[in-house]
Amino acid sequence: MSQDIRDFVTPSCDLLGLGEPTHATPVFAEVRNELFAQLVDRGFRSIALETDRVAALVANDFVRDGTGTLDSAMSEGFTHTFGGLDANRRLIAWMREYNENHPPEERLSFHGFDTQTENTSAPSPRRYLEYARDFLGLDVDIAGPAGDDERWGRTEAVLDAASSVGATADAYRLRAIAADLHAALRSRKPVTEAWARAEIHLMAGIDLLRYHRQCAEPLEPQERYAPLSAVRDAIMARNLLDIRAAEADRGRTLVFAHNLHLRRQPSTMRVAGTETHWFPAGALVAPLLGDRYTFVATSLGRSDAIALQEPEADTYEGFLQKHVTTAWSLLPASEIPSARVRTDPVPRQGYYPLDQAILDDAEAILHVVA
Repeated sequence: MSQDIRDFVTPSCDLLGLGEPTHATPVFAEVRNELFAQLVDRGFRSIALETDRVAALVANDFVRDGTGTLDSAMSEGFTHTFGGLDANRRLIAWMREYNENHPPEERLSFHGFDTQTENTSAPSPRRYLEYARDFLGLDVDIAGPAGDDERWGRTEAVLDAASSVGATADAYRLRAIAADLHAALRSRKPVTEAWARAEIHLMAGIDLLRYHRQCAEPLEPQERYAPLSAVRDAIMARNLLDIRAAEADRGRTLVFAHNLHLRRQPSTMRVAGTETHWFPAGALVAPLLGDRYTFVATSLGRSDAIALQEPEADTYEGFLQKHVTTAWSLLPASEIPSARVRTDPVPRQGYYPLDQAILDDAEAILHVVA
């Protein structure tokens, strides 16, 4: 067992996926900060979190160049409520402090690799497409077909196909505009940071049009979650590949997200009494990256913060509780014997217990005792 993540990073690995089994407790983000500091010594120069890629540009501006303030980086540079997490605030502050003492070519970068969507809402693509249009200096009406942002962002537009904008004539007009913008952007040589920012915004707009198109599919409520999750994770996977392409000449990348997004095989979630299955981002990037991708899954023994009790001895977490003698530890997944899947977690805890399938997906397990 070890508390040194570098023991599990092979020379070929340039994208290290570190999962968490629940978003409900900050303990995994706190351990992540410690591990990222170790990884910087091993050539890692960037980190990507489960937050919107466009919003994260604000946090990265602060991290890289001190633009704005720490408060604005947290309030504007994160989505999905992650800007309020103290561990994330400490991460951004530490990265900024590190960069102040290093030349530009050695500075750390912060990325989001998620979309702008929530489970019950997704914004209008208007402002993202307009950003790219304005960068290109084109005279194209986007506000007209986009209409009121509210009609895209309301809950019914995601949950009810009849209320969705995704398959309307306006949406198809925006898809055609987005395709023209993409062709125009690609005709210019991508040599500037401004070009890269325009591309990130444009792809975000295109991704939202894809997501809203899926929302327009006439599916039963229990059938809607899996295809929407599949679209979201496909976007995540492309973002990760784009981030790696941007960072390839500078160093390696740590990506931190839920285990369900980073595993190598299909993920499963029970929604409205139905088992839903989809291919997560890890399953999509792993075949393309081969041994350049490493996945470290995480597990939790007990937690007062989410009222998770001590696991029973014959479960995977029970084995780890017995053998991990520090607050947390890393060990090869292959060293964990077959056991029973724990059944005590309840939905409000958001905890997904270890099973044999996720052990088979991971090179290592990081277990937090409490």
